[in-house]
Amino acid sequence: MTRMPCLRAQARSQNCEALVKHFVFLIALAAAAAPDDAAFLRARENSRQFETAVAASQRVLLAWLQHADPKTLLLPDRPDAPRDKWIYTPHNSGADLYPYLIITSHLTNPELYSGRMLEMLRNEIRYTNGKGAVPGNLSLTSGELGPPSLFGAGEYAKDGLLTVTEYLGRTPWFHRMVAMTADALSQSAVESKFGKLPASDAELNGDFLQTLFRLNAMTGDPRFLDHSRRIADAYIEEVLPANHGVPSGKWDFTAHSGDGKLKLRDHGNEMVVGLTMAFVTESRLGSPRAAKYRPVIARMFDRILAATNPDGMLYNEVDAATLQPVNKGLSDNWGYVYAAMYMFYQSTGETMYRDAVRRVLANLPKYRNHIWEPRAAIPTTGSFDGYADAIEGAIYLVNREPVPAALDWIDSEMKVMLGMQKPGGHIEYWYGEGNFNRTALLWGLMKSLGVRPAHWKPGVGAGAVRDGQRLLLHVRGASSTRMQFDFARHRRVLNLDKNYARLNEFPEWYTVDENALYRLRRANEKQEMVRLGAELIAGIELAPGDWIIEPIA
Repeated sequence: MTRMPCLRAQARSQNCEALVKHFVFLIALAAAAAPDDAAFLRARENSRQFETAVAASQRVLLAWLQHADPKTLLLPDRPDAPRDKWIYTPHNSGADLYPYLIITSHLTNPELYSGRMLEMLRNEIRYTNGKGAVPGNLSLTSGELGPPSLFGAGEYAKDGLLTVTEYLGRTPWFHRMVAMTADALSQSAVESKFGKLPASDAELNGDFLQTLFRLNAMTGDPRFLDHSRRIADAYIEEVLPANHGVPSGKWDFTAHSGDGKLKLRDHGNEMVVGLTMAFVTESRLGSPRAAKYRPVIARMFDRILAATNPDGMLYNEVDAATLQPVNKGLSDNWGYVYAAMYMFYQSTGETMYRDAVRRVLANLPKYRNHIWEPRAAIPTTGSFDGYADAIEGAIYLVNREPVPAALDWIDSEMKVMLGMQKPGGHIEYWYGEGNFNRTALLWGLMKSLGVRPAHWKPGVGAGAVRDGQRLLLHVRGASSTRMQFDFARHRRVLNLDKNYARLNEFPEWYTVDENALYRLRRANEKQEMVRLGAELIAGIELAPGDWIIEPIA
């Protein structure tokens, strides 16, 4: 009699223990299946930052449209200049302003994109074309057109139309870039033993190499490969060996000598990027040139790394022979050079160059509020343009190497840059304000992982966090919004074999495959819908709130 209650108690204890284990298992299973609340909190904050970035960009767009020339709709380089001095230049307003207003209008004002922006392109071709499709400077007062400018063509293509093409694909601006580049290169006039080159300086020759990298892949036009090889051979075989392994700012191809300087900021580092892209082109083609270029490019990067400060930051300009800084200011283009270095790593697998990228990213917190471009009129921060370039380069790199310290640095510096905008939309009243938009949109799309509303309106935002193959997305707004997802543009648009880090790209974050199926459901709800990736790219209506998107295996 005393034994039975004991046995029953033992049984109850075992049952309770089993029941507890079962509940623990179910709780763990639910926790594994349900998204982390903290992740959605981050997604919501990211959606707010996305909205902030896009709203700031729209203010710049609307401010500049007020200065459009009544006849041509083209925009002056400097709207605060006297009206009789207004001028449109393809290397300034064309390269650094107009393209980023195109991209902004595509997101915020689709009617402007398909209307006024296209009319500006028609007029840009009508009023600025000089010899063939090569543009010149246009007086917006007298209508007088200056001589055709290869520099204008190179800058307009590399700094502007490339980005429009990287992000929006084969639009009319892509075809403008193709015709303009082909005509400009056909007018190359600098004699060399490698053939005629477009220029004797590293900037313009590097500009064209960067454009040709895309056009070679996108068109297969043999003219573009010929010009790429002509420029790259001249630097790989002549300039770099004679200039201590690095590009020279200026080079006399008749006297075979240069200025002995290496510029690592704008107006010089373009050749570092361009030569790396030329090497990748030859590698992709399986050309013998790849083996010839590779050690020269590697030595160039080794010399550059030997010329950095202790944190891996680049000086504006160094002596090619001694690597000592000629200009001790730090280059706001540091990320452009490191992106080229990363591209070289992606192509060759040489991990020392990836390690160099991670090192400089980890050191970015030391450069909070750094004045990249000192301006007497703006003593506290310097020009916004320095922030824009420095942040942009960091975004290219964290897309591949998400170093937490660098991600935090980007957010802190964006807060400074966005705070420079005046209530009316302008920042400093010059064409470089397009770069403000470029960087703001790069940051906004980083926060949404590439998801964007088909037509942004105030109050609308998209913020996302990646959870393995799943996307945790917060849609911000008062009503449903058609959201568009990103895709592998490097492959579908540019025909590249890898998503190489590259200057003037719009990075890919979370991409969907057109032919794959995806499950979408509201967080904490069982009801789901299944859509093709192609449908997500075209756009799908999503109600405000938290969403889980995942591929169906």
